Amino acid sequence: MTESGKPLLYSYFRSSCSWRVRIALALKSIDYETVPINLIKDGGQQFSEEFQALNPMKQVPALKIDGITIGQSLAIIEYLEETRPTPRLLPQDPKKKALVRMISNLIAGGIQPLQNLSVLKQVGQENQLTWAQKAINSGFNALEQILQGTAGKYCVGDEVSMADLCLVPQVANAERFKVDLTPYPTISRINKSLLALEAFQVSHPCRQPDTPPELRA
Repeated sequence: MTESGKPLLYSYFRSSCSWRVRIALALKSIDYETVPINLIKDGGQQFSEEFQALNPMKQVPALKIDGITIGQSLAIIEYLEETRPTPRLLPQDPKKKALVRMISNLIAGGIQPLQNLSVLKQVGQENQLTWAQKAINSGFNALEQILQGTAGKYCVGDEVSMADLCLVPQVANAERFKVDLTPYPTISRINKSLLALEAFQVSHPCRQPDTPPELRA
């Protein structure tokens, strides 16, 4: 927390994991301050001793709130949900809640890490695009099938949930890696509906304090 009592979000504008948390903070109208951690500059500011003391995994996001520091985007969102439950991001119905968590974990554990910066560095510059496309297509093939059974207006029914907070940043990653989204009409439809919502717009990578001028919108 800052002297003003605001939570502190350690974030990188392009980080999809950080974007998930920014959406949650916006939806729940939580005023916070951003501490930019540039994952590229200076060999990656996440590797500094100062940040490593904050988050030993050397990853963003990290949120300082209520006297504790939390890493891992889904853990942060679940904490916000339990301490600031309005609006609800996890359905009350146990079956729907399980579906939301399943979709969230599918993206956060089964797609995003495979095309993350740290992994792409290992596969070599010439293989990065193909690798990322393969990882995203593999996950989206499963996700499209699942969403055809769970979706209403959004990922699970007609209320925005944690699953939607994971979906939009992952679609942005897919677009960045030039993935053809034609085979994924349900994913594309939900993404379009969500991007019309203010919380998804104000949290967008093109509107962050650390967004480079040429990428601002």
